[in-house]
Amino acid sequence: MRTEQSEVRRGNSLLPERPIWRARQDASGGAAARAIDLKQLTSHIRTLITLEESESPLISCYLNLVVGRQGLQPQRFDRRVRAIRQTLSGQGREQFDEALEHIQVYLNTEIQPKTRGVAIFARAGERPFFLGLQFQVALPDRLSLNTSPDIFHLVELKDTYHRYVVLISTEESARILEVNLGAITRELWSIRPKLRERVGRQWAHQHYQNHRRDRGERFLREKIEILKKLMAAGGHTHLILAGSALMTARVRNALPRRLQARLIDVVHAPASASVDAVVLATLSSFVNREQQESLNAVAELVSTLRRDGLAVAGTAPTLEALRRGQADVLIMAKEYEPGWAWSCGHCGRAATAPSQPRQCPRCHSSEVDSESLKELMVKLAERQSVAVEFVQGSDALMDLGGVGCLHRYATPDQEHRTRTAGAL
Repeated sequence: MRTEQSEVRRGNSLLPERPIWRARQDASGGAAARAIDLKQLTSHIRTLITLEESESPLISCYLNLVVGRQGLQPQRFDRRVRAIRQTLSGQGREQFDEALEHIQVYLNTEIQPKTRGVAIFARAGERPFFLGLQFQVALPDRLSLNTSPDIFHLVELKDTYHRYVVLISTEESARILEVNLGAITRELWSIRPKLRERVGRQWAHQHYQNHRRDRGERFLREKIEILKKLMAAGGHTHLILAGSALMTARVRNALPRRLQARLIDVVHAPASASVDAVVLATLSSFVNREQQESLNAVAELVSTLRRDGLAVAGTAPTLEALRRGQADVLIMAKEYEPGWAWSCGHCGRAATAPSQPRQCPRCHSSEVDSESLKELMVKLAERQSVAVEFVQGSDALMDLGGVGCLHRYATPDQEHRTRTAGAL
């Protein structure tokens, strides 16, 4: 017996929903039972870049949901949908419509109240696929159709927001939060035992004050010990302190040297501030720090280039380094718009060209597709676990062509130049 949930509405008729394979959302099996953490996002990106292509088109849909629960915005996407449909006919158009319907059903039934950004990947046909991801930070609006998923904005999200730990301290309590991709994914908290009712009944006032001070110091040591264990167990490298000026100063002074090195900011917040408000304030601070780290990567790239070290800049050299597996860190300006390239699905050859060749010049395969150069570079980086830094507002990087990379090893030409220079 069919249920209402197993049907998809098309026009005035109800059509049975075809079985569609869904990539696992999280360990509990729920579509959005909990916020996605960095490890899960990395796993989803890996699933997307290794997804086997088929003849059916695949939709990549990114949505910015300013308010929690809402469906696909007609005024925002109708024009884009019409433009894509005009390029399709016959079975391709039917499969596009079917995948779009799965996206609509997901948006109408599974969006969580705190969701601000959604990424959905859907394909119908003989090898259907569906993956819906929800985030508590915004994503840009984008709807595209290709033989493979567009992952650029997921990688950008991973670089911008990845993860950090927040310690919120008051005189009476402490909360330790793990923040992944803008959402709280783990929370530890403790309450300091109350002593005031014992004053005048068992202790003199001075005794109470001394004991209160001792208990306060012990409480401080206990939460720092918990913080140390969480940072070590999770491999965290970024820490933010939050709370009153007095408490954050006490905590900061008591941090061991290893945690001091991981402290990136202190955010002052009143005891009455909600946890969500504090996390939002720390998120802004973290993004600013991440941008500074990206600018530092540009400075390292420039310095390495000046020394004729292991680095290249510009579209063609960077693409070649990624293709060879030589890149260690990909550094890309957010303003970088290089156009399109083609890649071979059989041998992996990729190159820039004014037009897509009918077959790969290396292996003569006809499995040749064109896609955004930015998308291609990011996919090559993710396949090789190359770190990616997105940089905004860097004139130095734009002067170099908007993109570059630091190398893992020298090419034979670089080694020859080094030996020649040493012999002189």
